[in-house]
Amino acid sequence: MSNFNRKHLDYEVAIPFHWFFFILLTAVPLLAQSDLPYAEIPDYPAAYSAETVTARLIDGLGFRYYWATEGLRQEDLDFKPSDEARTSLETLEHIYGLSRTIVIPLRQEPILREDEDHSFEMLRSKTLHNLKEASQLLRSGEIKLKDCPLIFQGSDRTSEYPFWNNLNGPIADALWHCGQIVSLRRSSGNPFNSQVSLFQGKLRGS
Repeated sequence: MSNFNRKHLDYEVAIPFHWFFFILLTAVPLLAQSDLPYAEIPDYPAAYSAETVTARLIDGLGFRYYWATEGLRQEDLDFKPSDEARTSLETLEHIYGLSRTIVIPLRQEPILREDEDHSFEMLRSKTLHNLKEASQLLRSGEIKLKDCPLIFQGSDRTSEYPFWNNLNGPIADALWHCGQIVSLRRSSGNPFNSQVSLFQGKLRGS
């Protein structure tokens, strides 16, 4: 085989490999995002109890968060209304921290500080899965809210609060900040999907 033909063959073999590597790198994050919960709100529980009502509240939060964050662009994530305000991304980091405070007591574990940076895609995925896990634990019938205190464990002190504080604290706070994300993305030119029905928990017409 001539040098020309050998070089031509090597080139043809290399192209599919490089394209396969590129597709793999770009497809994996997209696949992970397509498997996110709360594009629709799940069916409501069969019976009313303190735990199932709290689960439904968290499901509503998950649905609102999903659509508040769906389709955010980098310019949306970087936007902030003033120099003193948080950017949308910083607000999402805060909501992620709140989602940890919501779910960890339901695992009946202490809440430890987490110092870890996440991409927007990872923040969104972890937040939604934390909320889904919290709802599933509450629906399981295996735990009672009175047995799920918030225990903040630091290096030098530990503080404990009843689950009541989770209702008026992190859960309510996360709902508050979802509204902020909706307002911020409108200001950065990427408004909330008008087909989302927060009352029905799904897209209109679906």
